[in-house]
Formats: sequence, structure tokens, C-alpha cells
Amino acid sequence: MVMQAAVLEAPVATEHRQGKYLTFHLGREEFGIQVVHVREIMGLQDITAVPQTPPFLKGVINLRGKIIPVVDLRLKFWFQQAEYTSSTCIIVVQVRRPEEAIQMGLIVDRVAEVLNLTHEEIDDTPDFGDGSTAPHLLGIAKVKGSVKILLNIDQVLTLQELRGLEGLSERALL
Repeated sequence: MVMQAAVLEAPVATEHRQGKYLTFHLGREEFGIQVVHVREIMGLQDITAVPQTPPFLKGVINLRGKIIPVVDLRLKFWFQQAEYTSSTCIIVVQVRRPEEAIQMGLIVDRVAEVLNLTHEEIDDTPDFGDGSTAPHLLGIAKVKGSVKILLNIDQVLTLQELRGLEGLSERALL
């Protein structure tokens, strides 16, 4: 009976991952975020630095009167820092928290395309063998002969980091 329950649950777990994804590049790697979390894509603009924040938190921007934090995904994921180019952009996403949803900007090297992925194209995150978990990874997509890392955007920043973001707008206004 236990085995049947596990078999019945597997399709449910993969079904929620299918759908439209915005794909983007960080260096040579390609990532994807479910489109339902994406609010807009904008060119790089002036970012107001906020003192005493981690290096991956580049600061805040004023988005139509709302102050939102901006995260450099290269730095968050421990990639080598690179100069921003004309292709560098900010993806504004909505991140769900237990109490509310917040918007934040993600700096990426360049946006690639929107893909409609089926659950057959998405594999579970591989076991890295060290007992670590990667809750920020939704899965791995195999599309057109390439691999795309699918992000669970609600888990990219830890709860502690998200709590720190909530105070950024207040500190930026001081």
C-alpha cells in the first residue's frame, strides 16, 4: 500500500512543474523561472546601493513608485562576477512568503526565450551524493539538446534573506 501511495503522488509532484518558463543566461548556464512569477523584464537601470547588505543584494530601484530590492543572481549563485553589458537586464518577479508576496528584481546576463515545458521534459534534481538538498531547484529540463536549470523562485533566497529585503525599502528612504 505504501508503494502505491508513492507511485500515485509522483505525477502530482511533476505536474505542477509543467508550463511556461522564462529562460535566461548566467554565464554559459541557462536557467528558467515559471512565467507566473514574472512581472516584467526591464533593461538595467540605476540601482541605489543600501549599506550593510550582502554583496549579491545590489540595492533598490524605484519601480513606478514602489521600492523593490535587486539581487544579482550571478553573485547569489557564487558565479564569477562579470561586467554588465547591453544584454544584462532585470527580471522583476513576485516571490511568495507565508505572510505576503514581495516583488524583487533579478539581474541576469540575458533573457533567452519563453518555453512551454511538459512534465516529460522535466527531471527531478539529481542527487549530488553529499546529502545536501537544493530546495531552490525545481528540476532540470532537457530541451533541444540542452539542459536548463529550473528555479523555484520562492526558495532562491532564504527566509532570513527575504526578511532582510523587507527592510530595504525603509532603509533606502532614510
